[in-house]
Amino acid sequence: MPNIVLSRIDERLIHGQVGVQWVGFAGANLVLVANDEVAEDPVQQNLMEMVLAEGIAVRFWTLQKVIDNIHRAADRQKILLVCKTPADFLTLVKGGVPVNRINVGNMHYANGKQQIAKTVSVDAGDI
Repeated sequence: MPNIVLSRIDERLIHGQVGVQWVGFAGANLVLVANDEVAEDPVQQNLMEMVLAEGIAVRFWTLQKVIDNIHRAADRQKILLVCKTPADFLTLVKGGVPVNRINVGNMHYANGKQQIAKTVSVDAGDI
């Protein structure tokens, strides 16, 4: 079973708060970004890699690649799994990824969404 130490929803994926605070808090040594768009975008990947401290590994995988490969993770890998949306996590869970709890971070306001916390806005599709 993969050693997922933290699962987080964050529309910005990896940024300063995730790269420093959450990685440190969770004791993660690998950040796994599960996002179809970013998995194919080296520019976004490079920007996100710059935020992480030396020694923290990062992978940018599609949702399907996470589903297909997460169970091959070594025990020594302490994984911070980050997705942009609740729907992405639902896809992963339905695909067999063992997610027990989700830390909800930045879900920005948009038309049709209701703000339920300072940095979290949701609509019916998110709940």
